Amino acid sequence: MANIALPQFKPPAFKLPAPDLAGLLKSPLAGVAAAAALFAGAAVALVALMGPFEGGAPHARLPLDAAFHAAPPGWREALRPAQGPLVVQPDVVRLSERPLAPLAATGWNAPAAPPVRALAGGALPAAPIAGFFAPGPGGPLPIIAQDGRTPAEVYARPFTSNGRPKIGLVVGGLGLNARATRQAIETLRPEITLSFVVYAEGLQGWIDMARAHGHEVLLETPLEPLDYPDNDPGPYTLMTDASPPETAKKLEWILSRASGYFGLTNYLGSRFLADDRAYEALAASLRARGLAFVDDGTAARRGGNVPRATAERVIDDQLSAGAIDQQLLALEAGALQRGQALGSGFAYPVTLETVARWANEVEQRGYQLAPASALMARR
Repeated sequence: MANIALPQFKPPAFKLPAPDLAGLLKSPLAGVAAAAALFAGAAVALVALMGPFEGGAPHARLPLDAAFHAAPPGWREALRPAQGPLVVQPDVVRLSERPLAPLAATGWNAPAAPPVRALAGGALPAAPIAGFFAPGPGGPLPIIAQDGRTPAEVYARPFTSNGRPKIGLVVGGLGLNARATRQAIETLRPEITLSFVVYAEGLQGWIDMARAHGHEVLLETPLEPLDYPDNDPGPYTLMTDASPPETAKKLEWILSRASGYFGLTNYLGSRFLADDRAYEALAASLRARGLAFVDDGTAARRGGNVPRATAERVIDDQLSAGAIDQQLLALEAGALQRGQALGSGFAYPVTLETVARWANEVEQRGYQLAPASALMARR
């Protein structure tokens, strides 16, 4: 540790008459005076080091550059624009939250839904889209438009088949790690579907960014696993033994967290998805709101009369580029046999790097990269 030079305390110069000096030194007041002098010197040094006292408590002053380097990893990258320098704002935490349009609490009627088209450059329209949401107790909720179109249709990425075998991929776990989330949004092909953790801070901002880069989006719904509560997906987990109204109430909170998703996907849920009554409560809410459901293979046999797709394999059960490449080749083989195949993966660094490379090459081998929504069927 570096030595810190403290200010020298110099008591005022004065002279006492010689006859009184010996008596003064023998006085009890001498000890008090010496202690006061030492305390004053220490106080001067402390103020010089820490800065003035404000609000009743001392505080250390750090250079702004030092504060940047001490910030959590990834936040600077998440806020830095694609071009130009980093712009520092007063409230970092809520920078990615884009306020939704104000809604009337009562007497509100959904406006007629306008035509929805992809924007120039491959970007998807900003959410929420008029006519496809209504006010809920915690925020806007997806609804079926007056003309019968659904959020599953208007928030999905447009797709036209070219007749080749189709391969889709869902990359999930996004929104918690800023660096990984931004890497997935900016480096993966726009045909790759992204799924976001519903508890993520700044969720709407991340979804806005993903759609601006052409990615369609899913929300990850926490569902009860077999080993609950040892494996707890959080306070808004949909529970197997809950009544249908309780499931619908929790689901409303999940759905009101953001806008712009075309459907839900499961986060865990092995117990919930195996239960007929629990799954039907979820499916009923999806039907009523016009949403799709894409699962990671856990609910392969489930239907519910909603747009459905199931991932036939998780590509990164083994975290190595070689193992992931083998799983992607297996997806290609499945697409060749059945005409289409869907996989899922997590936003691990090795997954993002391997998938980015594979997605740029797969169409050269005679396949068509497709969003998950293009592989759905109502069942």
